Amino acid sequence: MRVHCQAFADDVVLVFDGATALEIEMEANGILDYVEAWGARNKLKFAAHKTNAMVITRKLKYDAPRLSMGGAAVQPVSQIKLLGVTIDSKLTFNAHVASACKKATDIYKKLAKAAKINWGLNPEIVRVIYNAAVEPVVLYAASVWGAAAEKIGVRKQLDVVQRGFAQKICRAYRTVSLNSALVLAGLLPLDLRIREAASLYEIKRGARLPELGDWEIERTASALDAPHPAERIDLGFTGLADRQQVEANINFDVRIYTDGSKIDGGVGAAISIWRGEAESRSVKFCLSSCCTVYQAELLAICEATRRAIKYNASTFGIYSDSMAALQTVTSPVSLHPLAVKTRENLKTITRQNKSIKLFWIKAHAGLEGNERADQLAKEAAVNTKRKADYDLCPVSYVKGILRKRSLGVWDDRYRLGETAGTTKIFFPMASDAYRVVRQITLSGPITQILTGHGGFADYLCKFKCRNSSECECDPGVNETVPHLLTDCPIFGRQRIDLEHKIGCKIKLENLAEIIRSKNRENFMKFSEYIVRVVNKKNGSNKTVVSTI
Repeated sequence: MRVHCQAFADDVVLVFDGATALEIEMEANGILDYVEAWGARNKLKFAAHKTNAMVITRKLKYDAPRLSMGGAAVQPVSQIKLLGVTIDSKLTFNAHVASACKKATDIYKKLAKAAKINWGLNPEIVRVIYNAAVEPVVLYAASVWGAAAEKIGVRKQLDVVQRGFAQKICRAYRTVSLNSALVLAGLLPLDLRIREAASLYEIKRGARLPELGDWEIERTASALDAPHPAERIDLGFTGLADRQQVEANINFDVRIYTDGSKIDGGVGAAISIWRGEAESRSVKFCLSSCCTVYQAELLAICEATRRAIKYNASTFGIYSDSMAALQTVTSPVSLHPLAVKTRENLKTITRQNKSIKLFWIKAHAGLEGNERADQLAKEAAVNTKRKADYDLCPVSYVKGILRKRSLGVWDDRYRLGETAGTTKIFFPMASDAYRVVRQITLSGPITQILTGHGGFADYLCKFKCRNSSECECDPGVNETVPHLLTDCPIFGRQRIDLEHKIGCKIKLENLAEIIRSKNRENFMKFSEYIVRVVNKKNGSNKTVVSTI
C-alpha cells in the first residue's frame, strides 16, 4: 500500500491507496495509531472528533472502511476542505466552484449599489476591484480544479459572476449579452483565465510548451538558498538626477556603465568600462529573442559585478539607467536568478576589501558613458549572431503564448455565438476588441451604440416601452443602430460632415475599420450626438429605467 502525508501548519492529510476497503482499513488504522503516538511523544494532541475521512473511488458500490483514532471513530464525509479548496469524493469540484462564485457574487452585490450607468464608481475603479479582488477569489488554486472549468455547468456559474462586472465596466444595460459585455469590457472569459492559470502552474513545474522549443523557463531561486538575515549585506543605490550630481560621483578607480536593449526581435546587453576619462574596454552580450529588456539590464549589472571581482582596483562605480533592475538587485527578498547572482558577486567584492557603489542615472541625458553603453547594447541586439549568453525564457513570454491561445478560443466562441449581433458590426473578432477597447473611453451613449441596447425605438418596442419600432424618417424602417449610423436622413448633414473629415464613407462594412483607426474619436462624437437626440425624442431616460 502507498501512503502519502502532507502537513501544513495545523492541517495534516493522510492519503491511503488500496484495492479493498479492508486493506485500507487495516493500514490506515495502523498509521493513525502511529500518528497518535508520535503526537504524544512530541507533546501534541490530535483532535479525533475534528478528523474526517473521505473515500475517493469510481466504484458505484463499495464498503466504507471503519477508521478510528485514539479510540474515537473517524467520521466519513462526502467532501473535505483543505487549505481553502473543497475536495469532494467524486473530484468534481462543484462545491468549490459554487463557494468561490458565491464569494464573488457577494462582492458584486455590494458593488452594484455604488456603480450605476450614469453615476457612481468610475468603470476603471470597477475594473480594478474585479482584477484585484474578484479574479483572485475565483482563480485560487486553479491548478487543482482547472479541468472542471471545461464543464458546461461550471462555465455557466462563472458566466453569471462575470456578466455583472462586465456590464458595470462598460456601463451597459442589464439586457446586454455576456458576449457583448465581455468584449466591450476587455475581460477574458473566466473559464479561459482559469485554464491559463492552471497551464502556467504546470509549465513552471516542468511541463513542456511546444511553442518554446528548446528554451527553458526562467525560474526563481530557492528561498532556502537565500542567506540568513544576519548574513545579508546592506545594499542600496543612489539616484543621480542631473549631470552635476553625476560629476560629483565619478571619483572611482573604475566606472562601469550598463544598458540593455531590444530591437526588431533581437535582445542585447552591454557594459562600458572606464578608467579615468577614457573607455578601457567594452563587452557585448546576446540574449535569446524571447528575453526582455528587464532581463538584459539585470544581465549587464550582473556581468559588471563579475568583472569587478577580477579587476585590480579598489573602488568601483556601476551606473545603470534601469530603476527596476537596480531595485530588484538591492532587494534582499528578490529571488530572480540574475539578482541573486549579482548579490553574491557584491558580497565577494566586499570580502576582497573593495568598495563598490550602484547608481541610477537618467537615460539619454547626454552622459558619455551611458550613451556608449546604449549604443553597444543596440549593436548587440541587432548584429550579434553568436549563441545567446543568456537564453532563459521569462514567465511573461509564456503568459503571452497562453494569452494568444486563449484569444483564439475566445474568437471562435464569440464568432459562433448567437448574441452580440450589433457589437460584431464594430468588432468582428474578440481579439481585435481586446486590443482596442482599452483605448476607448466608454460612456453610456457609446455603449448603447456598440450594443444596440438603448433608447432606440426598435429596442424599446421589444420591451413594450414604445408602441412602434419605426424611425421618424420612414414608417417602413426600424430605428436601429445600423440605420441611424449609415442611412437615416435625419442625421444626413452630420454624417456627410464626418465623412469629409475622416475621408471615409460611413457604411456598415467600414465601421470596424473606423473604430480601429485614428478617426475613432470623431466617429464617437457623431455616435454620441445621435444617442442624445434619439434618447430625448423617445424619452428613454424614463421609459427604460426598469431594464437598467
